[in-house]
Amino acid sequence: MAEGHTITIEQGTQRVRVVHDGRTLAESDRPLLLRETGCPVRYYIPAEDVRLDLLTASDTHTYCPFKGTASYWSLPDAADAVWFYPDPKPDVAEIKDHLCFYEVEVL
Repeated sequence: MAEGHTITIEQGTQRVRVVHDGRTLAESDRPLLLRETGCPVRYYIPAEDVRLDLLTASDTHTYCPFKGTASYWSLPDAADAVWFYPDPKPDVAEIKDHLCFYEVEVL
C-alpha cells in the first residue's frame, strides 16, 4: 500500500440489503466490510446472495492501484450500478466473488 493508504477487510455480521426501484437485488448476512483511506465503508456481498439475473454485464472497467481492475454490472435504468474485482490484488483477495453496490441498507 502507498504511504498513508490503508485497506482493511473484515467479515460483517449484520444483514444488508440492496433495493432498487422496489426490487431486492441482494440480501446477505455475510458481507465483507472494506474500509479504505478516504472512502466510505463499502459492503462486498457474496455473488450467491445477489440476484445476478437482474444485472447485465457492462463494458466498463476501472483500475485501482490497490485493488486491481474492476468490472461492472448495470440495471436497465442504472448503468454501472455494481462492481466487482474478478482478479483482485493479493492484499484484498477476500473480495473475489463479491459484488459491491453504491447504495446498501444495513438492517
